[in-house]
Amino acid sequence: MSAVTYELIKECGQSGARLGKIHTPHGSFDTPMFMPVGTLATVKTMSPEELKEMGAGIILSNTYHLWLRPGEDIVEEAGGLHQFMNWDRGILTDSGGFQVFSLSDLRKITEEGVHFRNHLSGEKLFLSPEKSIAIQNALGSDIMMAFDECPPYPAEFDYMKASVERTSRWAERCLHSNKSPDRQALFGIIQGGEYEALRKQSAADLTSLDFPGYAVGGLSVGEPKDVMNRVLEFTTPLLPQNKPRYLMGVGSPDSLIDGVIRGIDMFDCVLPTRIARNGTCMTSTGRLVVRNSKYARDFGPLDEACDCHVCQTYSRAYIRHLVKANETFGFRLTTYHNLYFLIKLMGQVRQAIKEDRLLDFKAAFFEQYGFNKPNARNF
Repeated sequence: MSAVTYELIKECGQSGARLGKIHTPHGSFDTPMFMPVGTLATVKTMSPEELKEMGAGIILSNTYHLWLRPGEDIVEEAGGLHQFMNWDRGILTDSGGFQVFSLSDLRKITEEGVHFRNHLSGEKLFLSPEKSIAIQNALGSDIMMAFDECPPYPAEFDYMKASVERTSRWAERCLHSNKSPDRQALFGIIQGGEYEALRKQSAADLTSLDFPGYAVGGLSVGEPKDVMNRVLEFTTPLLPQNKPRYLMGVGSPDSLIDGVIRGIDMFDCVLPTRIARNGTCMTSTGRLVVRNSKYARDFGPLDEACDCHVCQTYSRAYIRHLVKANETFGFRLTTYHNLYFLIKLMGQVRQAIKEDRLLDFKAAFFEQYGFNKPNARNF
């Protein structure tokens, strides 16, 4: 029995989107859903209690960063990530593969793994599939990710083909390295860039290994939204119906809805927390930059339609003042609101699936949010 299982509850009659539930050793959560990112065993400025209050069922932490500090041995000694950070719900850890992409100036990829330098100290490091899984086993996450390469966009076909084949070999090595499959589920990552033939090859390789869940990787790396949607349209049908489907690194409201319509169950992204620290907020009528001067005497809430604690309690003028003054409390308020907004949005998406009206919901949301306007600004 896998440590993590997927229960399909319903498919939307209007769109084909999936309503489901994922069961983990630390509780179950409804899908489709958004995972807040807690890179260093914390979602920046948020407490675990606040995350529970807003309805987060699972969060993501970063293998590479926790390996560097405090070290997986310390986390393991504390009883694993759940004990270490006082979080009794689901945790997913990425593999460190994205850092191979983001730290491209510092690394060299070989068949055995990746040689690169610590971005903090310059120290030489080596990360292999086996090492990535050993770190994640020590962290004790409910869902672990296979170690892969996330190639840049665009990439030549021949480079991408070699990368996909290596990622498939690495995936098999990861699977054989998992010391606790009964407690930690390992998800495979489908790569292949924008090339349909390579996505098919990657999906065939990884589904033959029978992972308990699958991620679509290599998107949200600079490609246009229409390319992302096209890739999802030919990739998600290649994945098993009875297992979770996870789109990595996506968190803008339009892409969440578009991903759900194309069969995705799980999403994560640093977007809502990162933009919050710049004073940018997600609202029901679009992007709001609260630090702008026009809000200096605006005593209304961030979003009239939002029932979160922040919108019920604090004004735009006050939050602007805090953000402009570089006060941590201001960043806490904008972060709370943005995460609440996306978690609530996914709840509305689930309700629309249940009622077979997701395409209607998308049309109304996009109209209200302003995505349909010429030159509309996203995030």
